[in-house]
Amino acid sequence: MKKQKPKADYLFEVSYEICNKVGGIYRVLESKSANMLEKYGDNYFLIGPYYIDKSRGEFKEEAPGEKTRKVFRELEEEGIRCHYGRWMVEGKPKTILIDYKDYLWKRDEVKKALWESYGIDSLNTGDMFDRPVMWSWAVGKLIEKLEKEMIEKDKNVVAHFHEWLSGAGLLYLHLRKSKIGTVFTTHATSLGRALAYNDVNFYIKLDEIDPTTSAYEVNVHAKHQMEKRAAEKADSFTTVSEITSVETERFLGRKPDVVLSNGLNLEKFLTFEEIVIKHRLQRGRLREFVISYFFPYYKFDIEETLFYFIIGRNEYKAKGVDVFAKSLAELNEKLKRDKNNNKTIVAFFWIPTGVRSVKAQLIENKEHFNDVKDSLEGAMPEIEERILHNLVYEKEITTEDIISKNYLLEIERKLLRMKSDGQPPVSTHDLADENDRTYKTIIEHGLTNKEEDPVKVVYYPIYLSGHDGLSNLSYQEALEACHLGVFPSFYEPWGYTPLEAAALGVSSVTTDLAGFGKYRQTLEEKEGKEGVYVLKRYKKEDEEVIRDLARFMYDFSKLDRKHRVDNKIEARKIASKADWKDFVENYIKAHNKSLE
Repeated sequence: MKKQKPKADYLFEVSYEICNKVGGIYRVLESKSANMLEKYGDNYFLIGPYYIDKSRGEFKEEAPGEKTRKVFRELEEEGIRCHYGRWMVEGKPKTILIDYKDYLWKRDEVKKALWESYGIDSLNTGDMFDRPVMWSWAVGKLIEKLEKEMIEKDKNVVAHFHEWLSGAGLLYLHLRKSKIGTVFTTHATSLGRALAYNDVNFYIKLDEIDPTTSAYEVNVHAKHQMEKRAAEKADSFTTVSEITSVETERFLGRKPDVVLSNGLNLEKFLTFEEIVIKHRLQRGRLREFVISYFFPYYKFDIEETLFYFIIGRNEYKAKGVDVFAKSLAELNEKLKRDKNNNKTIVAFFWIPTGVRSVKAQLIENKEHFNDVKDSLEGAMPEIEERILHNLVYEKEITTEDIISKNYLLEIERKLLRMKSDGQPPVSTHDLADENDRTYKTIIEHGLTNKEEDPVKVVYYPIYLSGHDGLSNLSYQEALEACHLGVFPSFYEPWGYTPLEAAALGVSSVTTDLAGFGKYRQTLEEKEGKEGVYVLKRYKKEDEEVIRDLARFMYDFSKLDRKHRVDNKIEARKIASKADWKDFVENYIKAHNKSLE
């Protein structure tokens, strides 16, 4: 990608997720910070909200310079308190966090201005709308004052606003006829997200939807109007993928000037040689968990077992959780009909939701398994010594010489204590919601972990902390342990997880309704080793998508080890093409355009 020189001398980047981890935008800003510093140096500033609990460990406060302190004093008179410091991410960029709680008393005045100037109907909105608006309006005031007080008159300044939550700041600058170049990025339209969460397949009938009416129907009219006006008034309008640009053109009435694809810092990831070692290590740990989970009830060949997974926020429709579960049911029937099948599929649903407690039987099973493992590890030095002696004396190695009868009896007793009646549970935990949609879909489609079923399911409804007492795998370790990530998203403006999986050398399937999936389609495919497979969902009914996904997962289960390794290598190569070192150039292009 062609390198570009910034036309802006100063850049202010604004987001509600700076030092405030809420969703994917945090990851975007955090991961590209060092690349932005390379472009703008000391004249790069981030602006976010000040929440003391959220910023602890994220933000290191420092004393501001004299001119900045003067601006802060002026704003404090209005109830806007600014904190200056560094965001503790790579590069430690300069950051200003705004405490706006004492500014909320002016909300009616601000909302009136937004209504009169831009037609934003926020009469009956609550804190979920009002607070971001008051914060971002304060941001607009801050940038305006900083530009006048501390920046030379002949310098170019750009302010980049992310999502509707920061839109009021952009509109403030527009209202004040500021000469500052403005960029607005919508990562996901509020209307598109709301429709997706209401199970509306809006891509099929996109041309029939009236955005204004629909926004009122799903109660996101104020957010939609804020987003639409910010997109209209921005000097440069952007979004994160080609699929989201389809939405913005229809719902917001403006086609993006630049697409800002999301990237990774690939230099932080392991080499492929290191990946192979980690893969083997984490695969062994996950196998141990699966053995402790299933083997008390029945056995299957763990060496011929593949691990599939979905991981992410609990967004049943948007993330394609429904499609994954239903496709697994079809896969289960396909494999049962296949007389030559020797594979078992264990499918993990790593999707956090409300839980009461871990199932007691699983804790007991885990303890019994660890007891057997500890006994074996304790006996290994003596066993190794006996094997060595027999080899040195050129004696025949027999079980009786190596392992004592008493030890075998002890192990046999411990193995008997591992046995349990019934069948393995579907969920690792008792769920807080008895009508949990994911759980109900799994059960209703017959995925109940019967012994004769080649597809087993583990619904793991907690965050992967690395010390949960069950698998004890972290997020990254879990990905490294698996063979295939399945992300059949219906609504995914970008989709970091399949990209992260690829960077870890893990094959995955995404969709053409995901931003990363659309990007993947622009890359050359190598037949038989796609690495990242793109499932077609655009303007397709769910039934067809489910069949296609089941067919793909079946075909993947038939790959031999060499072809699976080829796919891992190709996945890693694909990830290498989505490096921030290249993608950051799109940001510079958007910033430069705002100054034209």
